[in-house]
Amino acid sequence: MPFITFLIIVFFIVITSIRQINQYEKGIKFTFGKFTAVMEPGWRIIWPIIQSCQKVDIRIKAVDVPDQNAITRDNVTVKVNAVIYYKVSDAPKAIIEVEDFRYAISQYAQTTMRNIVGEVTLDELLSSRDKIAERIREIVDKETDAWGLKVNNVELKDVSLPAEMERTIGKQAEAEREKRAVIINSEGELAASQNIAKAAQALNAIPGALHLRTLQSINDMSSDQSNTVVYMVPMEALKALEGFAKK
Repeated sequence: MPFITFLIIVFFIVITSIRQINQYEKGIKFTFGKFTAVMEPGWRIIWPIIQSCQKVDIRIKAVDVPDQNAITRDNVTVKVNAVIYYKVSDAPKAIIEVEDFRYAISQYAQTTMRNIVGEVTLDELLSSRDKIAERIREIVDKETDAWGLKVNNVELKDVSLPAEMERTIGKQAEAEREKRAVIINSEGELAASQNIAKAAQALNAIPGALHLRTLQSINDMSSDQSNTVVYMVPMEALKALEGFAKK
């Protein structure tokens, strides 16, 4: 009977000592409070009292960086938020080197984002969001490398401006569109005038060409009976008629 009791106690101790490490996890084993091993996925034995285990999720995680008030280099107050994608690359460091790596990376990302926004102008922030996000990623990744973390990507989700600044930017964009329309219209008029000048030179260079073009215009206008046309006969046409009269 005592032997059976002993077996039952041993079986109970073994059962309670089994830890399951999932495929997406790493197990950090401590013996007498000292780090001793990294446990791979599967069933692992952790002896009670003398050993302990902490599981670390090594999948990619997304951290939402809340709205941060920042001032750009040209003294414009903006609200910026972002999302950071990272994963644990060194499980022992993530447990040993920092108390709560999730909270730590979020706080460091907020500070870095405010600092980087303060180094650029508003135009650069709006037009080069990808470059700014990459700069934030590089800084956060470098700092958190000592924590056993790897930052895969940073995306700026939204940049909010004060209402009066939005109205100013809207007026500026409208002025730019009007300016562009005027330029395109003037370029079209210039091209048309150049073509007309070339056509006039061609008609003037060939004897009788202007007269034939005049007759064609008269023929085109004669088909419309609803208009009264006052036609001025050009000098070239009169000269042509004088030539026919002399013959």
